[in-house]
Amino acid sequence: MKSAFFQVIIRIRMKARIKLFAALRERAGKSEVELDLPETATVAHVVRELDRRYAGMMKSGVPIMIAVNAEYVSEDHPIREGDEIAFIPPVSGGAL
Repeated sequence: MKSAFFQVIIRIRMKARIKLFAALRERAGKSEVELDLPETATVAHVVRELDRRYAGMMKSGVPIMIAVNAEYVSEDHPIREGDEIAFIPPVSGGAL
């Protein structure tokens, strides 16, 4: 009799709250979005997910400041359950 090997993969997910300002808020049609993310998510994951959901909204070429829990971070910053991620584009001069 052959022995069977079963591998169980448990995907741990978490929720994060995304705040959008100025032109990003207008493109999404809302000021806040909740995302379901993998446990190993970084800010870069959030950028890709927003870009996917809102048809390239993050590919404007305009630098966007990103804050996690009111602290500015880079795209490699890890996301934790319950984090608040804010995307802040320039608010004066020019358009996205």
